[in-house]
Amino acid sequence: MSQSVSNGQDLSSQKSSRGLLGRIWDGRWDYMYIAPALIVMLLVIAYPIYYTFVLSFYKTPPSLAMSDKIFVGIDNYIRLLSSSSFHDVTINTMVWTVWSTFFAVVLGFGAALVLNKEFIGRGLLRGLLLIPYVISAVAASYVWRWIYHSDLGVLGSALIQLGLADEKLNVLDNVDRVLPALIVVNVWKEFPFAMIMILAGLQTVPEQLLRAARVDGASPLNQFIHVTLPHLKGVLIITVLLLFVANLNHFTIPWIMTGGGPAGASDIWITQIYQIAFGRIRFGIASAYSVILFVVMVILGYFYVRALTAGDDRRHGA
Repeated sequence: MSQSVSNGQDLSSQKSSRGLLGRIWDGRWDYMYIAPALIVMLLVIAYPIYYTFVLSFYKTPPSLAMSDKIFVGIDNYIRLLSSSSFHDVTINTMVWTVWSTFFAVVLGFGAALVLNKEFIGRGLLRGLLLIPYVISAVAASYVWRWIYHSDLGVLGSALIQLGLADEKLNVLDNVDRVLPALIVVNVWKEFPFAMIMILAGLQTVPEQLLRAARVDGASPLNQFIHVTLPHLKGVLIITVLLLFVANLNHFTIPWIMTGGGPAGASDIWITQIYQIAFGRIRFGIASAYSVILFVVMVILGYFYVRALTAGDDRRHGA
């Protein structure tokens, strides 16, 4: 008995002594299988990120060729972070991202609760609610531009017909209305994604727990708070993070509908980066802007991975 225990200890010590290199060698064929994908990722993802980071330390005025760029160190970052336009665009970006995510999740949550119930025509309603999500963002942007049009728009004409307005409504050319109007379009486009995610989570709630709660006399509200919501916590966190990241990177709707106007009232980080890089041909400043956005994305990606692996960590801890 003691001999078998000592043999087991010797075997475990040998395994631990091999360390990381030994485990890599044991799985060398696994790494060979994924090597092509890793090489492609290095070429199309890692190198552009590296070059953008390097370029952010250079001045690239339009009068110079890229080979004649001037090294300026962190001057691009200092100029960018101290500029008033960056602060204004950052506020716009936070308003756009936070409210788009919030309303998309709330609307998607409500739609998921409805579709989780049995009723006639549920499949048809589910298909209709998915239409905004499957429509191209470009097509949706042009349709909503027509809806918001100050002279020919459906929205202004409908408000006049209903007696809610005396004249045509100016939306996209108004600095106070343009960003909320874009958020409405974005929420309309994104809420079906939140609906699908939350509906999938609702269908995993154990019926036995809901039945037990009803037997114990819990009201529908208490069942929802104490049984349903705890099971949806992981799904909600992942949905919020995915939408938050998507909205930070969302370019199509703001650019096609307004181009960042009027007077920068709907400019967000991603449209500002595009204008600086390809409108003003200032790749150094645009690269510094992109690095800042990339750092934010890495932080959000960390929380996303933590949310994905939270269940595994709990199981291993148990």
